[in-house]
Amino acid sequence: MTEQEFDWYGPDAATFGDRIAGARQALGLSQAELAGRLGIKLKTLEGWEHDLSEPRANRLSMLAGLLNVSITWLLTGEGEGLDAPDMATSISPDMADMLMEMREMKSQMLRSAERIGRLEKRLRAASRANQQV
Repeated sequence: MTEQEFDWYGPDAATFGDRIAGARQALGLSQAELAGRLGIKLKTLEGWEHDLSEPRANRLSMLAGLLNVSITWLLTGEGEGLDAPDMATSISPDMADMLMEMREMKSQMLRSAERIGRLEKRLRAASRANQQV
């Protein structure tokens, strides 16, 4: 797959947090600077960039405006956002492969965590139903 064919910020390659971090870095902003401009705590922004939490609609709108990208791009990777990084100057093909593998693993881990959460919720409901009998 060539750089032209690969959608670096699309849903299969990047998460919401990856897109925030990429857009922030493209503007040359530190996490602390962006958090300050948004009026949020640094830990909140770190949570967004690590896909541990997501902003509310009003903060999402502010975030897109400050990063000069569309809300749709932040959420899905489609629409007005960043271009793919210049592979010739940024990373080697081996590193690109490793990065892609890491992103795939991260995506699998997030899906597994969501599945565990659903199972835990079912287990709690079953446990409560068992106690009422």
